[in-house]
Amino acid sequence: MEMMENMTKPTMRGQVAIAGIGETVYYRHGKATDPEFVLCLKAILAACEDAGIDPRDIDGFSSYSNDRNDPPSLATALGTHELRYSTMLWGGGGGGGAGAMANAAAAVATGLAQCVVVYRALAQGQFGRFGQGMRVKTVSGDAALTMPYGQMSPALWYAPKAMRFMYEHNIGQEALRAIAMASYHHAQANPRAVMYGRPLTEKAYDESRWIAEPFHLYDCCQENDGAAALILVSAERAKDLKQKPAYVLGAAMGAGYRVHSTVAGHATPDLASSHFKTVARHLYEMAEVGPKDVDVVQSYENFTGGVLMSLVEHGFFPPEEAMEFLKLENLIAPSGKLPLNTSGGNLAECYMHGLELQIEAVRQIRGQSTSQVPDVKVSLAASGPMVTPVSTIIFGSEGAL
Repeated sequence: MEMMENMTKPTMRGQVAIAGIGETVYYRHGKATDPEFVLCLKAILAACEDAGIDPRDIDGFSSYSNDRNDPPSLATALGTHELRYSTMLWGGGGGGGAGAMANAAAAVATGLAQCVVVYRALAQGQFGRFGQGMRVKTVSGDAALTMPYGQMSPALWYAPKAMRFMYEHNIGQEALRAIAMASYHHAQANPRAVMYGRPLTEKAYDESRWIAEPFHLYDCCQENDGAAALILVSAERAKDLKQKPAYVLGAAMGAGYRVHSTVAGHATPDLASSHFKTVARHLYEMAEVGPKDVDVVQSYENFTGGVLMSLVEHGFFPPEEAMEFLKLENLIAPSGKLPLNTSGGNLAECYMHGLELQIEAVRQIRGQSTSQVPDVKVSLAASGPMVTPVSTIIFGSEGAL
């Protein structure tokens, strides 16, 4: 027992840093000028250039949700000297974004690899749209419990969870509107954003068509083509590279009890949830920070209702205070109480399956955001509410270590 008590608690805190970030131009669905594999390579090369790393020195690859660009093919195309690490986080759609980062960080921290790239590439025009209902002749498994009743696309799967949460806690549509408007507000300062130059007003939001109540058109993420990548190395190595390091303070992934009994988890005992309750607890424990220490948040928006629940379950405010907290002035940089999705997020920058949110979280640590929050020491990026598994990562500046 005494030996166990004296053992060092396992953690990645401060051992790994993001050294490089890269992305392609973000396109509307079907408008990319390159195939998906080429987009992926372009984002990885951009991340290497940002870090000052030779692409041939990459020895690990990490992605999520069945990315079609397999590491052996990428390693061959890049001419990497040696492939030491290759991993995929299955399931959960965009819920794996921070989880893929966690896998990469764990590989570096434990010596499985020395230079790992996390990547996501989408060419929905080449392979099909995420937001479209499935085209199948027969249904079985999870789909047999939803599709015959009209739940054929993500908006329809997740709307009941958000509706239940809002009903239970007396939360009005204004809270979702504030989340959407914060993303669009920040996109107007970001030339990379697909919705740059297309601001959103309260009137336009209120008058937009329903997709699946409580989701209006502007509560729903975009459908885009493009690619994004981040390079992770040891904290020591990062200090000698081109960019200010963003250190991994903590990461966690998973979900609670029986959350994936169907496509949208409708048989779970905790229906009105984004599934971060257990994840957030482990996250803060490893990072050695709490919600009040977080300076800026990037929260994956498949739909604004998921952001609402994610913020609550990460402890930023109790559900009873949602209507008071979720006001536009509280969510925008630089002066808001909790600046949210400062690049425009999935709603207004680009839907790169949430990996662009990881890049923005790193930019905030570096001081390079187009909607910069002053003196950021702790930056949080959450991936994939209402799916399973979900995941979250916390980055910190040197001052946070």
